[in-house]
Amino acid sequence: MRFLRRRRADADAAEAAEAGADGTSTGAGPTGAAPLDTAPESGVTADARAKADEFWRRWEELLPEVAAALGEGAPQRFDHQLAEAVAGVHPDLTFSVEQGEEAVYALVISAQADPELRPYTDAWKAAAPEADALFEYHDSVPPVPDPTQVTVNLRDRRYALDEVRVFARVDEGEGLVDVAVYHPGFAGLESEARSALTFLPLDAALGERLAADRLGRVETAEAEPSGAVGLLEFRDLVRRLDDPNSSE
Repeated sequence: MRFLRRRRADADAAEAAEAGADGTSTGAGPTGAAPLDTAPESGVTADARAKADEFWRRWEELLPEVAAALGEGAPQRFDHQLAEAVAGVHPDLTFSVEQGEEAVYALVISAQADPELRPYTDAWKAAAPEADALFEYHDSVPPVPDPTQVTVNLRDRRYALDEVRVFARVDEGEGLVDVAVYHPGFAGLESEARSALTFLPLDAALGERLAADRLGRVETAEAEPSGAVGLLEFRDLVRRLDDPNSSE
């Protein structure tokens, strides 16, 4: 097995991930690297709150155009304006418009697990309007409802995430989970693509924030480890660690 540091550039090497349902996405902003065990910083500044308020004022103005463009399948019509509005909160944030979990669409603003950016996404989320039938709002990339239904297109080949097996070792003292990830497709991939196929299932199962807060060491496994579980069982384990009172 090989120890990996979390590298967002590796995940970006994936050409697409499909969850079995049509969605719309658009994004802008640089990607960054962050260790998985980075804890969030506390304290939202007045500057962050002011920038968040300005974003939501601008969003209210853009919303009719955004809704019309999405309805016509032309998200590029608002991409530049929305990118400028997000950059006004912080230039290093990324955004996407995805299929919503309960609403039709979800606007996702991500700090890419960077603790220095978290106060800006915290302020943005705190000032967000209530979700409605059209839009819901997330301050990190949410988990896929059922990651075992996802197929990743990587290097012109398809990899089903229901074949992923994860060996998890809980460090109760640190509140982290060290993992070894196995996929039978690893054997045919070079190093960077293998790294992408290691992290993509973890992000799909846990979502960006839970993965950043609760994953420690991440390794690829050349053979399926004894005691490994599927992604849904793995997600339940991490969620119980994160919230012992959770019924999930």
